[in-house]
Amino acid sequence: MSGIHAQFRLDWPGFTLDVDLQLPATGVTALFGHSGSGKTTLLRCMAGLERAPQGRLTINGDVWQDATHWLQTFKRPLGYVFQEASLFAHLSVRGNLRYGMKRVKDTQRVSLEQAIELLGIGHLLDRKPDLLSGGERQRVAIARALAVSPRLLLMDEPLAALDLKRKREILPYLERLHDELEIPIIYVSHSPDEVARLADYIVAMEDGRALAQGPLAETLTRVDLPIRIGEDTCAVLEASIGAIDTQWHLARVDFSGGSLWFRDPGLPVGRKVRVRVFARDVSLSRQTPEQSSIQNVLAGTVEAIGEDEHPGLAVVRLRIGNVKLLARLTRRAVAELCLEAEQEIWVQVKSVALME
Repeated sequence: MSGIHAQFRLDWPGFTLDVDLQLPATGVTALFGHSGSGKTTLLRCMAGLERAPQGRLTINGDVWQDATHWLQTFKRPLGYVFQEASLFAHLSVRGNLRYGMKRVKDTQRVSLEQAIELLGIGHLLDRKPDLLSGGERQRVAIARALAVSPRLLLMDEPLAALDLKRKREILPYLERLHDELEIPIIYVSHSPDEVARLADYIVAMEDGRALAQGPLAETLTRVDLPIRIGEDTCAVLEASIGAIDTQWHLARVDFSGGSLWFRDPGLPVGRKVRVRVFARDVSLSRQTPEQSSIQNVLAGTVEAIGEDEHPGLAVVRLRIGNVKLLARLTRRAVAELCLEAEQEIWVQVKSVALME
């Protein structure tokens, strides 16, 4: 049986963790939510650092714990990356990496050389941790977690202790892990940008429970339970740079169903990217828009209409090819446009944000 089954109930004074999750065995699964929602507690349960009496964890059919079986943390083939790098100060980078390899007892899924190359730390091997920047220390910590040849990589807000410059430095390395490794990654974060940029699957946590879960693009565009990733509900699109307009300093991103123009980020044609479109930046028209400052106009179909937190607003899910977008409109606008499911509509996108 493929996939990760994580079922835990843990009762503490004033807090209860109660989840039953079926997660994919590949890619990045983001546990997202406010502080205190249970993200780190769930991660610690999966690692065996918290013992949930009513817990069950299976990885591709192998039981790590259930009612009769408990695999101790040091026997679980997993890597764990904490907020702080926590490297051994008396060891060099090379020594820290080799220390982790002592746990390897089965198939070497990631070689030490591959981990070093993926994280770009080959030039740091002879340094001590106190001579590394914060970003370099965290990259070494991730490589050390990979050196144990894990079947599961757990990452608990690995960028939380870094400033913006260091975060931007390390994010491309995390994308390499996503693209080049088959090891499933469970990634805890409350950063909307990290989730939108890295995740394939999302579990939205609230008060110790999973409010929603599913593939990122599909889950973010639910109208029955709008999830705010940051300041607003949004859609995340997998796309590629299709063209550059040097005269107007614009770039075109192409996706399944259409294309969008936005400010040229300086990336080459063909580069795969993720872009985010906020619901507030999408407007609708029954007629073909003409002489408008909004340059991105797409033919779409209304798929569903849901409620917003504000009583005067509604959230509309739109289908453009195989892609879903959201629009936040006033209820009066919904009524005046006579919007209903399967209605063809013109979709105007005011702004597109590149995830970088």
